[in-house]
Amino acid sequence: MLEALGFAALATTSSGLAFTLGRLDGSATLDEVCSHVAEIDRLTELPISADLENGYGARPEDAAQAILRAAEAGAVGGSIEDWDPEHGLYGREQAAERVHAAAEAAHGLDFPFALTARAENHIRGNPHLEDTIERLQAFQAVGADVLYAPGLRNVEEITAVCDAVSKPVNVHSVPHLTVLQITAAGAQRISVGGALTWVAAMAVADAATAMRDSETSPRSPRGRRSSAGSVNLLARDWPRNARKTIGDAAHSLGDNDDRPRSSSPFGGQHRAVAYGGGVSDLPAQLRRQQW
Repeated sequence: MLEALGFAALATTSSGLAFTLGRLDGSATLDEVCSHVAEIDRLTELPISADLENGYGARPEDAAQAILRAAEAGAVGGSIEDWDPEHGLYGREQAAERVHAAAEAAHGLDFPFALTARAENHIRGNPHLEDTIERLQAFQAVGADVLYAPGLRNVEEITAVCDAVSKPVNVHSVPHLTVLQITAAGAQRISVGGALTWVAAMAVADAATAMRDSETSPRSPRGRRSSAGSVNLLARDWPRNARKTIGDAAHSLGDNDDRPRSSSPFGGQHRAVAYGGGVSDLPAQLRRQQW
């Protein structure tokens, strides 16, 4: 669907994959992620970047191996972050060593592979902008192609990060900021995390609830109209910035040709991407999976 809507590249989401497996974010294995990448690669001609979390191990060689495995599965990009559930945030030196190993693996391939290095401070209880910038600068120095600090909260923080580095900066969607505001601040790529997954899940839940509670069979014309229309319950239940069904959300990401374009780390040109919906009204356990 996203390919048909005109997107030039795709990125996986760890939370979205985990949710489809019936688990919480962080529970998918490297084997499962690579299988997921391979299946997407089989179904689309678009370049794929893989969310590789912390590289599935704390050692630099674990991060390098994750890059090589993802590339073998069909990815042409991947991200490595500086946090894991067991160790928390890695020290800056260790984090840079891991990115360095991943960069060497990525740049040693016989095709271009874009490494995104993530500084997790702002979503892991340490919203320290100066430390985040210093981490991103260290990641840039050891070979990262794209820099990403999920959780930046406003234009000022996005601008500060973009002004401090020379590599392209990825930003997670911010509900109260427009695409134009984010890109004007300097970001060249915008991620939606697992937002489309939650839009899809809520649409299915709403449709299933209508089917369960309706006296009309969902297979009848009236029932089909009722079930299809039930996805619009999303518009009543979610905040204004999240009022999108699956199709509306996807169209909102790709339809506006007036949005700035920038050079894609995966080759060619790509649209700056809008967010697919907020998650602030989901149960707390699911809200934590948005990244």
